[in-house]
Amino acid sequence: MAFPTETVYGLGANALDPAAIEKIYAAKGRPPSSPLIVHVNSIEMARSLVREWPERGERLARAFWPGPLTLVLPKQPHVPDRLTAGLDTVGVRMPANAIALALIERAGFPIAAPSANRFGELSPTTAQHVRNAMGDRVAMVLDGGRTNVGIESTVLSLAGSEAILLRPGMVAKEQIEEIIGPVQLGGTAGEVAHPSPGLHARHYSPRTPLILVERGKLPSSGRGIRLQMPADPRQYAAVLYERLHQADLEGWDWIAVERPPNEPAWAAIRDRLERAAAR
Repeated sequence: MAFPTETVYGLGANALDPAAIEKIYAAKGRPPSSPLIVHVNSIEMARSLVREWPERGERLARAFWPGPLTLVLPKQPHVPDRLTAGLDTVGVRMPANAIALALIERAGFPIAAPSANRFGELSPTTAQHVRNAMGDRVAMVLDGGRTNVGIESTVLSLAGSEAILLRPGMVAKEQIEEIIGPVQLGGTAGEVAHPSPGLHARHYSPRTPLILVERGKLPSSGRGIRLQMPADPRQYAAVLYERLHQADLEGWDWIAVERPPNEPAWAAIRDRLERAAAR
């Protein structure tokens, strides 16, 4: 089943059922080295999945949940290794979407939910994006309209003595540091298992080649389109995937996007665009 969150649509299954988890990997064509994030509807449910719930985790959950922040912590033994790519940690978050929270409540268990798309391709921000990408690989899509954050969650590891930002998102590093102090940058893909989803060099990619341009300098060959994007980073993130999906359907030779500013507020958007443009 696919369902909306505030970030992107997720492909959901029982996070504690290895057979259900396996169906997610098969439907997406997802490599076994990429762990899944678990969605919960309460701090209590999150705590039931982890061996340690540090005080800084409590403060962050109180500040940003429900919302687009995933916390990576040492997992309980009953959390399947298949879910975590064999790692001893699990990523948990509480989505800020009424449909997602109601689904978890009705199910009565935590739901593993990566983006509801084929692995490495554009994430879906509408139910139609899911249908276009997944077809009959998904039995049901809960249509909650367009997502409002638009890109995937921030992923922060609290599994060690240092807080490590594994994947940037719209909960910024600076916001986190206001709550718990210094945060280190991490997020390098390992040879076997990755500490977070979304760390492959090429990811979030449209099928049409995406080109990042400087000061409007466009490619000299082929028939392409330059996307005009909002000047505000939150508005930009909210429409980024939707506009890339639309351009991808129009048969261009390339899609051009101006490279965003190298400023903290744009870190997550730059990350998505640079991975999407990688070849």
